[in-house]
Amino acid sequence: MSKIVDYRKLLGVTKTTEVKELKTIYRNLMKEWHPDKFEGEEEDKKQEAEAKSKELIEAYHFLVSIAPETIAAALPQYTETISASTIMDFSYLKQTLQLTFQDGSSYEYLDVPKALYIKLVNSDTPGRFCRRHIYHEFVYRKVSKAVEV
Repeated sequence: MSKIVDYRKLLGVTKTTEVKELKTIYRNLMKEWHPDKFEGEEEDKKQEAEAKSKELIEAYHFLVSIAPETIAAALPQYTETISASTIMDFSYLKQTLQLTFQDGSSYEYLDVPKALYIKLVNSDTPGRFCRRHIYHEFVYRKVSKAVEV
């Protein structure tokens, strides 16, 4: 969970921080680190502010995407996708498993052990394997929307 932990540490939030509070913290940090605030100062400071603001934006969007409120709101759609749509493709990078479904939606599952990914690759039925070992076992987030038919 290093990515999650790093982002929480960057924003100074905990696992139980709600989205509303996260948004307030993010806005305050962006006010502090916005590159326009460093206009007229040394170029190094402005570049540091740009880098820091990009990190803050990425961290905020990532943490909102895995927040319990976000997951709960999207649960009916997620349930429909994992039960009615076939896995078309999957990839694995740095303990993140990405599944792409037939309906065009993609989900990332975080902190998936490499050994489990190898078992998925060797599985005769990836869909059944994922129902048993992936879907409800790991923190996930949606990375692309389903294609409207």
